[in-house]
Amino acid sequence: MPNRLAEETSPYLQQHADNPVDWHPWGEEALRLAREQDKPILLSVGYSACHWCHVMAHESFEDPQIAATMNRLFVNIKVDREERPDLDQIYQTAHHMLTQRAGGWPLTMFLTPGQKPFFGGTYFPKSPRYGLPGFGQLLEQVAQVYRGKRAEIDQQNESLLEFMSSTLPAPPGEVMLSAAPIAAAAADLRASFDEVHGGLGSAPKFPHPFELAFCLRAAASNGDTRLRDLVLLTLDKMAQGGIYDQIGGGFCRYSVDQYWLIPHFEKMLYDNGPLLKLYVDAWLIAGNPLFARVCEETAAWVMREMQSPEGGYYSSLDADSEHEEGKYYVWSREEASALLNEDEIAVVFPHYGLERPPNFENHAWNLHVARPLQAVAQQLAREPAECERLLQSARRKLLAAREKRVRPGRDDKILTSWNALMIEGMVHAARAFGREDWLASAQRALDFLSTRMWKEGRFLATYKDGRAHLNAYVDDYAFLLAATLEMLQAEFRKPDLEFATGVADALLEHFEDRDAGGFFFTSHDHEQLILRPKPGHDNATPSGNGVAALALTRLGHLLGETRYLRAGEATVKLFYPAMAQHPAGFASLGTALAEVLEPTRTVVLRGPPQPLREWQQALSRLYLPDTLTLVLDSATGSLPGMLDKPAGAAVNAYLCRGVNCLAPLRDLDELLRNLRSGPMIQNG
Repeated sequence: MPNRLAEETSPYLQQHADNPVDWHPWGEEALRLAREQDKPILLSVGYSACHWCHVMAHESFEDPQIAATMNRLFVNIKVDREERPDLDQIYQTAHHMLTQRAGGWPLTMFLTPGQKPFFGGTYFPKSPRYGLPGFGQLLEQVAQVYRGKRAEIDQQNESLLEFMSSTLPAPPGEVMLSAAPIAAAAADLRASFDEVHGGLGSAPKFPHPFELAFCLRAAASNGDTRLRDLVLLTLDKMAQGGIYDQIGGGFCRYSVDQYWLIPHFEKMLYDNGPLLKLYVDAWLIAGNPLFARVCEETAAWVMREMQSPEGGYYSSLDADSEHEEGKYYVWSREEASALLNEDEIAVVFPHYGLERPPNFENHAWNLHVARPLQAVAQQLAREPAECERLLQSARRKLLAAREKRVRPGRDDKILTSWNALMIEGMVHAARAFGREDWLASAQRALDFLSTRMWKEGRFLATYKDGRAHLNAYVDDYAFLLAATLEMLQAEFRKPDLEFATGVADALLEHFEDRDAGGFFFTSHDHEQLILRPKPGHDNATPSGNGVAALALTRLGHLLGETRYLRAGEATVKLFYPAMAQHPAGFASLGTALAEVLEPTRTVVLRGPPQPLREWQQALSRLYLPDTLTLVLDSATGSLPGMLDKPAGAAVNAYLCRGVNCLAPLRDLDELLRNLRSGPMIQNG
């Protein structure tokens, strides 16, 4: 008999609908039941693409004996961390404080009926191993502690909540902003690069797109070519590694080794949107055709596998298929040989490492660039163009064969914040490469969010099967404001500008701390939880406070709206002491700090449509990280703020820094010369 999860929008919760565990979704019904029965809560947090979540589910939650113990001793609540990042943040923080260990998923926390955590961990095996107790034994012990040591639990909870509250940023008083945290962050990140294999730190290696983007911008500003080259090295190694899907495009979550060869095979929307944007910028800087290919293939994967018929982008692809991680992606020599002709094998096997010993489980190969195509061509005494043709022919055959396999599960819920990150990446790529199909894909997604997820001036967080619900978070508003600003640069639509203004106003109304500055993660009318975080540190996704501060600062200069400028500066000031202490952890806020110190540069182009397109194309091939470019033809009506510029028979370019503007420029080369005076590197 299904439990209470069958009607939820989360595919992760639906995966557990047939467990013998009496699962509840988080909500007043479950919390009231815990209070009335004086039972502790077993809170299990995970997500649908999580490998170890699946392992724990198969071992314990599908076991009738374990389930009976859970049902007897606890009120059991299952949470999708992607739909409820507010709960995940709170209880990951509590886990770290209770255990002094890093968290992760599945997160297994035991709470009092008042939602206060008193014990927890991540994955627990069914039987004792890995130095961990068996889950059934642990359940009995935790319940016994709850019944017998209530006074000690209450005392621990009081100390824990006091300590958790002390982690929130305090009002900073008088703050004199400087660029010192930006320089310190760049230096710290520079020192943490692996100078041989690229990436920040050692195994496991994550892509860190926001930190890498920050480094590119810092290098362009201060002329640090070594820092720039370390970022480009990282992106080159990732693109040639097994973390990148060499056959189908798109990046996996992280590499388990320092060489980028073997990934954790889940593919997340929130990684691939920012990585797409980052590879665009790297291509603009270096002109490397490999980076252009990554953009092409990643955008193709997004449109092929991740976009819903309604327009929004799906959330993720699972790491597992047929209960084996990576099975969908890896190859045997025999299977590849049966699909390819001799000429294709002669190129593909040395190029993708199939001539070497297997690098994955069950004598399989996860493809990576083991030998550059140029070297393969030289070894075979063939023209590089011919080898490229054979490689592409082989890749098409391999992809077609792979698509006949049992696919990994796809989490087909649509999240506002993650969609915003992908929209921004797709639009940025469309602008640089002149791809109308990529822009159309992003516009469909933005239009979906603005019609299905935006209700009465408020966002909802998640959507599936015709149902949008859950109060949205600061990330939803901040990320979508940034994405809409990117869209306005690709194709100016007055409704998009009005939408951006509405999003910014809602962000201030529902999330801003008007006294101390910054933005709470949850809205002022959100469900009351044991803590109300105000995060500034970047994690797997960028800090909502950092993105909000930057986007509001940019929109404030564009419209001449001082409320937005004040909120952006107040946010930066609130987190400035933390940025000064740990600068490398605040890449998003560091970027916002840069544009508070030196206002955003804006280019407004007015004129007839055809020459405007030529000017827009020229500007789209420049790396301009501190610049907004708005293209308005002669038919555009009255506009607010800096956009209210006259249009003539020829193109007029208005170049402004903050509120200070040059006289109109009518020569494209002169405009380009002026733009080169700021942080900018040209393709080539």
